[in-house]
Amino acid sequence: MKNDKHVLSILVDNEPGVLSRISGLFSGRGYNIDSLCVAATLDPKISRITIVTTADMPVIEQIKKQLNKLINILKVYELTGSEFVEREMALIKVKAKPEYRAEILRIVDIFRCKVVDVGLNHYTIEVTGTEEKLNALLSLLKPIGVKEIVKTGIIALFREMK
Repeated sequence: MKNDKHVLSILVDNEPGVLSRISGLFSGRGYNIDSLCVAATLDPKISRITIVTTADMPVIEQIKKQLNKLINILKVYELTGSEFVEREMALIKVKAKPEYRAEILRIVDIFRCKVVDVGLNHYTIEVTGTEEKLNALLSLLKPIGVKEIVKTGIIALFREMK
C-alpha cells in the first residue's frame, strides 16, 4: 500500500481541550501529523483545524472514523482527491551579503514574495503559495544562505463548483 499526503479539514467546537483530544488520538495510535493549523471560522463558536498526515487509505479511513467519535467534532472532510485550494506561508531569513542582495531581490520579485525585514546581514522574506512554490523558492535561496525558516503548514478549502 502506498502512503500519500492527506489533507483533513475538521470543523470543531471552539472550546478548550478539543485540539488536545485530536492530537492525542493521532499520537496514541502512532499516526504522525505533518502540519496542523487552527483558527476560528466566521462563527466564533466553531474552529477549523487543517491537518496534513501521510498514510495509506485504510489508515485514513480509520483516522476519520475515530475523529468522528470524538466529542466536539462537528464534521470531518478529506480534501485529498477533491478540487481544493491550498496555501502555506513561510518567513525565510536569508544571508544578504552585498554581492547577493540584487539576486535575492530578483528572486523575491519572480516568486511574488515580500521582503518584510532588512538587517545589515540579512533579509527576511514572506512567501505564500503551494508547497511546491515554497520548495522551489528554497532551492534557489539555499545556495545564497538560508539562516532560518518558519512555515505555517497547509491551510485549505474546497473549490466551489463553477
